[in-house]
Amino acid sequence: MTATDNLALVKKHVEASAVASGRDPDAVTIVVVTKARTVDEIRELYDAGHRDFGENRSQELTKKQPGLPGDIRWHFVGPLQSNKVRHVRPIVSLLHSMDRASLAAAWVKGPGTPPPALLEINIGREDQKAGVSPESARDEAADMIDLGVDLHGVMAIPPNIEEPSQYFEELVAIRDALASEWPQMKEVSAGMSQDYHLAVRAGATIVRPGRAIFDRH
Repeated sequence: MTATDNLALVKKHVEASAVASGRDPDAVTIVVVTKARTVDEIRELYDAGHRDFGENRSQELTKKQPGLPGDIRWHFVGPLQSNKVRHVRPIVSLLHSMDRASLAAAWVKGPGTPPPALLEINIGREDQKAGVSPESARDEAADMIDLGVDLHGVMAIPPNIEEPSQYFEELVAIRDALASEWPQMKEVSAGMSQDYHLAVRAGATIVRPGRAIFDRH
C-alpha cells in the first residue's frame, strides 16, 4: 500500500472512532508526522489533498519547508529549544510542545504575533518525558497566557502501554477544566500511529500518525 492508501485507511479509522463516540469526524485533524521522510514523500500526500504535516526537529523543518508548497500547515510536535524558536516560529501554524516558562518567553519575543501553541502535559508523570504535571496545568497555563502565549489546548504522549485510554481520558478532562476558564483552549493533541483510534474515542481533536502512513503494509 502507498502512503496515500495508508492515509485513506487512517481517515476511515478516525471516522469510525469519532462516530463510535458520538463525535463529528470532521472535528478531528490528522497531522501526518514526517520526521525522516523526504520532500517527495510529503508531496505525494500533498498532491492527494492533505495539508497538515508535523515535524519534531527544527533542522528537518527548516530544510524541507522551502521545497514544498506554501499552503502546507506545519505543526511542530517535538521538544523545542528556546534558541531554535526563531527558526520554527515563522513557519508553523501550531506548536504542540509548549512545556515551560522559558520557552513561553522566547515564543512571544520577536516581530508579529506568534502562532498558537498547545500546553504539553506529562500525562503519565514520567521522569524522562517533557511537559508540565497534570496538577500544575492550570497555573502553568495561566502564567503562559499572561506572558502572551495564545494557548489553544493541550498535548500529551502517554506511557507506552497497550491500553492508554485512561491517559487520553485524563487529558481530555484537563482540557475541559482549562477550557472552562479559557474557552479558546479546545484542542486535544493525542494519539500516534499505534493508538490514534483510542485517542479519538476519548475526545482527541488532533492525532499525529507517522509510521501508520509511511510504513508499507
